[in-house]
Amino acid sequence: MSDGLDVIVLDDDPGICEVIAELIESFYTWGQVHYFSNPDKAISFCLERDIGVAIFVVDVFLGGLSGFYFLDAIEEKYPTAHEDTIIISGNASDDIVNMCLASNVNYLLEKPLKPYALQLAVRAITAKYLAFAKKLLQDSSFAESVARL
Repeated sequence: MSDGLDVIVLDDDPGICEVIAELIESFYTWGQVHYFSNPDKAISFCLERDIGVAIFVVDVFLGGLSGFYFLDAIEEKYPTAHEDTIIISGNASDDIVNMCLASNVNYLLEKPLKPYALQLAVRAITAKYLAFAKKLLQDSSFAESVARL
C-alpha cells in the first residue's frame, strides 16, 4: 500500500493498459501505479483500499461496460473520482465529450496517447493535491478546520 497519491489505470486491452502504466511510471513519483484490464477487479481493488483518493486513467469503453460505469461504482468511496479522471478513447466523438462534461470529467485524451499530454493531465490533477497539502502544512488554522470535517 502506498502512502502517496496512486494512479489507477483501467483499459480492457491488457497490452495498452500495461503500456500506459509503464509510461506513467516513467515520470510519476508521488505514488504507485496500479493497472487493470478487468473492470470488476479494478472496482474490487478500489473499494478495498483504505484511502479514497487516487488519479484514474480510464478507457471510455471497457468491453461491455463503460468507464463511466466504473467511476459511478467507486464514487461513494472516491467522491472526487470523476474530477480526478483522465478518460481515454480511440475516437473522442461529440457523444464522448458530452458524457465527460455531464460526468464532471475534465480530461479526455485520444489514442494513440501522446506521452506529454498524459503527463500534463496527470500533473494537473496531482498539482491540486500538492497545493492542498502545502496549504495544510503552512496554515495551521486551515488544517484544524479540515480536521474537524
